[in-house]
Amino acid sequence: MNIQRKYSLPNCTLLLEGLSDASRAAHFQELRPELSILVNAECYLSNHNQPLVGGREFFESLVRAVSGYAQEFLSNVPNPQAHNQDSELVEFQKIDPNRHRLIVHSESTPDGFESNPNYNKSPIQIDLNTVQLFDLVEAVDQFFADTQTLPELSLELQPVARRYGGANRALLKQAVPATIGVSSLAVAAIAFSLIPPPEVRPPQPKPEEQTSSATPSSNSTTPPTTTPTDTSTPINAATPTSTPIAVATPTAAAKPTVTDLEALLNTVPEITDASQLRLLNRQVYNQINPAWTNRTALKQDLVYRLGVAADGAIVGYKAVNKDANQGIELTPLPNLLYNPASRPSVSNEPIAQFKIVFTNQGVLEVSPWRGYLKTPEVVGSKITEPKAVKNLNQKLYKAIRQNWGGTPTFTQDLQYRVAVNKDGTIADYEPLNQFAYDYFRETPLPKMFQAIYGSNVAAPNNKEPLAHYQVVFKPSGKLEVTAWKGYK
Repeated sequence: MNIQRKYSLPNCTLLLEGLSDASRAAHFQELRPELSILVNAECYLSNHNQPLVGGREFFESLVRAVSGYAQEFLSNVPNPQAHNQDSELVEFQKIDPNRHRLIVHSESTPDGFESNPNYNKSPIQIDLNTVQLFDLVEAVDQFFADTQTLPELSLELQPVARRYGGANRALLKQAVPATIGVSSLAVAAIAFSLIPPPEVRPPQPKPEEQTSSATPSSNSTTPPTTTPTDTSTPINAATPTSTPIAVATPTAAAKPTVTDLEALLNTVPEITDASQLRLLNRQVYNQINPAWTNRTALKQDLVYRLGVAADGAIVGYKAVNKDANQGIELTPLPNLLYNPASRPSVSNEPIAQFKIVFTNQGVLEVSPWRGYLKTPEVVGSKITEPKAVKNLNQKLYKAIRQNWGGTPTFTQDLQYRVAVNKDGTIADYEPLNQFAYDYFRETPLPKMFQAIYGSNVAAPNNKEPLAHYQVVFKPSGKLEVTAWKGYK
């Protein structure tokens, strides 16, 4: 069985493909099988169209060079492991404090075979900024923390030899072992001055996962989100992404690990406009909900923190509880991340944050991470001429009434916002209350929408002026269509 593992950050994605060694597998029924034979490794970096591709030798060299260079960058003590051109396929060179050159030499071609065009004789050189380097370090940390991927591959940790540090004892005291989770933590600390530098200590065994109970709270007076929300459970805001990762702190008093999304938001604006968040909330829901097919396998709720670009692209996610770490393969998130090779970099784009909950009842919940700061409005041009609004109201009522039949089984009103274009054709709709989500199949809206666009998850058209209405399906069979007065 072919297995894929993806470790994704906003500016870097590691994709590993391989097989499971059946002779070593203890449980053939594992939901997340072990990837023990690496067939292909790809490293996608933002601003670069082509990924770095290689086999096991390339990948092992990459993780050694990344870890060695991270140690050198943090400590200012030269680490020869990061620059060993003679025995390594991958090496790093520091260009300036914010530019780092990644050099990939060609893998050797076995004797007796023709040269593979993928093996370039001249080295590949890619210049990274510090944020890109940090994301690469974090992706490598995620790999080492994933016990189900190449478990026999471990990083040999050795103190930097004293001769490379000269006689400056103060400088030597800054040396940091590049162990799991520590490298990305310390890099983020130094880059963003969020925590003090770590103290010297020998390499430690992998620490138990830690989480933070600190959470941004949403205002209780904010309007309902476009999808069901869970406000009863605090959000653990400082736990790892996509795959299980051990989080270590250098001192007992240090702050929790800075997440990749938080680090990114130190360099780009955060989208907080309520109206734009409302629109993105629906786009995120429309991407995830139809892709979530395995809804019966969850035993516990899985909660994630999502980073979303202004065009709705999912650029990163972070699990906020232990169950979410372990159950990532039960969600569609790894397959929904944007591909850095096919989309421009998000390093300078505004980012919105959302809370995503895959509930064990099979219900998807999406809401802004910090809630709505004010009541959102509908985004896009609007039809406001009174006569046109009245005529389109009548057209919409007649179209829905003709398509709605049968005996309702719901006991509460189903409320929707429905938008139509100048011809009276439905262009957009969204549920406004929980019952509207639960019983949407008893309304004609999905079929009417799909008949026009071929999908119930088509993104709304923001360029064409639309007239907006509130549509209420009542348990008695009565239908109400009134001019839209805004979110409540």
